[in-house]
Amino acid sequence: MRTGLAYPAGMPTARPPRSRRRRLPRVEETSAGGFVIDRTASGPRAALIARHDSRGRLVWSLPKGHIEAGESPEQAAVREIHEETGIHGRIVESLGTIDFWFMAEDRRVHKTVHHYVLRALDRELSDEDVEVVEVAWVPLDEVASRLRYPDERSLVDRVREIVDRPESSFGPA
Repeated sequence: MRTGLAYPAGMPTARPPRSRRRRLPRVEETSAGGFVIDRTASGPRAALIARHDSRGRLVWSLPKGHIEAGESPEQAAVREIHEETGIHGRIVESLGTIDFWFMAEDRRVHKTVHHYVLRALDRELSDEDVEVVEVAWVPLDEVASRLRYPDERSLVDRVREIVDRPESSFGPA
């Protein structure tokens, strides 16, 4: 006895008409952050932050956050990096933007994140931000293996190029 119907290849399965499907609200979000780099005698290192994901796992990422009203992406990157790591930084160069979609609280979110490379102006980390569980200086050569998100990992080679340029504002170790 057959319990289901077989549809020929390419034939659509039954779905409610578009007018009866529930449309989720779409939200646009824009954030800024990036790599704050400290050049030491042993090589460059980046400050990373860790948070717990929805399953309680520790997830490492770049410091970043929402752009506030009246703030430029550059200003937001400097502020967010300081809030989440305790480090003051100066922007050296833009890495560009990454955008992606995700679901949150019954809405579709389109997020755009502006990424920058910053030179660390101080070295003492702080994890006092309530959104951050841990903060660490990570050697630049190890950053890609620590970062959770592929889009952030894809920026590491570009950061290395910027830091290694002879004319870079990172100066000698």
